[in-house]
Amino acid sequence: MQVVKYMFQPHGDHRGQLVALEEFVDIPFRIKRVYYMYDTSEGVVRGKHAHKTLEQILVCIHGSCKIRLDNGKEKKVVPLEKPYEGLYVANNMWREMFEFSPDAVLMVLASEVYDEADYIRDYDEFLRLVADNKGENYDV
Repeated sequence: MQVVKYMFQPHGDHRGQLVALEEFVDIPFRIKRVYYMYDTSEGVVRGKHAHKTLEQILVCIHGSCKIRLDNGKEKKVVPLEKPYEGLYVANNMWREMFEFSPDAVLMVLASEVYDEADYIRDYDEFLRLVADNKGENYDV
């Protein structure tokens, strides 16, 4: 499974750091939704779903966490530890976010607005979808 991480350009000086993100420049899609998670309790696993069409970039803008990606054939764990790196998560990719540091803030840039019909929340249904689309490429 190929993992795509984006390294964003930090700009800074003695005053601090700034990272600017622009759609189709730094992000490979139009950004239609931004949300973030914080105060995640120890031992909690977030996500546990895939999307039919939605693409995402995950950025741990503070602290750290791990992302488990699963394309139905392979699983890979990717740490996010720097506020200037983003993990691309394609559609039809199961994702789980876990091992959040106490100070973690995970920001998600999404290609679509929230649509419950786009979610695949049952893992067995996700595996059936992958099996039904054998010719599809589900790499990240």
